[in-house]
Amino acid sequence: MGFVVLTNVRLFAVAADLTGASNKVELAAEYEEKDRTTYGSSGWKEVQAGLGSAEVTAEGFWEAGATADFVDNASWAQLGGSGPWTAAPIGASVGDLAYFVKALRTEYGFLGAVGDLAPWKGKAKSDWPLVRGSVAHPPGTARTSTGTGTGVQLGAVAAGQRLYAALHVLSVSGTTPTIDVVVESDADNSFGSPTTQLTFSQANAISAEISRTSGSAITDPWFRVKWTIAGTTPSFLFAAAFGIK
Repeated sequence: MGFVVLTNVRLFAVAADLTGASNKVELAAEYEEKDRTTYGSSGWKEVQAGLGSAEVTAEGFWEAGATADFVDNASWAQLGGSGPWTAAPIGASVGDLAYFVKALRTEYGFLGAVGDLAPWKGKAKSDWPLVRGSVAHPPGTARTSTGTGTGVQLGAVAAGQRLYAALHVLSVSGTTPTIDVVVESDADNSFGSPTTQLTFSQANAISAEISRTSGSAITDPWFRVKWTIAGTTPSFLFAAAFGIK
C-alpha cells in the first residue's frame, strides 16, 4: 500500500454508521512512560512502558432525526456509555485494514456560529486495547438468510494474545427478525472443519458488541464470520471487524 489520501474512511460508532456525517477521524494509542533509572544506569535515564490507552476523536456535520443512525441521536445515546468503535481508513471491503476498540464515549460537542454549517465533534477513550485488524463483513450488503463470510488470513493467535472482534448491527427490518453472529477459524481458507472462537449475543434490533478470547493460543490462521438469521422477511445490515492483539 502506498501513500493514502483519506477519501473513503468508514466510521462505525457503536450501532451507528457515522461515515456520511464525518469528515475527520483520528486514532491515537500510547503507553505511560515509567522511570526505572538506577545508580547502575550509567548516568542515562531508563524507562519502560506502563499502562496503555487509546483515544478516538471524530468530527463532521451535525444532523438529527427520527432514527438512531443520525449523529445527534447516536451521540446522545452513547454519551457516558461504552461500546465498539471501528475505523476503516481505505474502505470497508472484507480484508481491508480496520482499527477498532471498546471505548467510553466521553465528549460530544455540537453547533456553532450563525451561518455555519452545523458541526459536531466527539471523543471516546479506550476500555480495551486498540486493535489493528481487518474488515470481516462489509456494511453495505444486506443479509436476509443464514450464511458465511469470506475468510481472512489474520495469522495464528499466540498464547497470551487474544482474538478480538467487533460487531455493529446498523439496520434491522422484518417481523421478529433475529441474527446470531459467530467468528470461526480454520487451518486453511476452505473452512472444511471450522471452530467457533467467539459468539456474539443474539440481536433483534440495532445494536453493537465487542468480544475477545481468553488468551489461549489458536493455531488456525484463517478466520471468518458466520451468521444465522431467522424471522419473517428479515433483513440486516451489519459491519464486523476482527484482529489479534
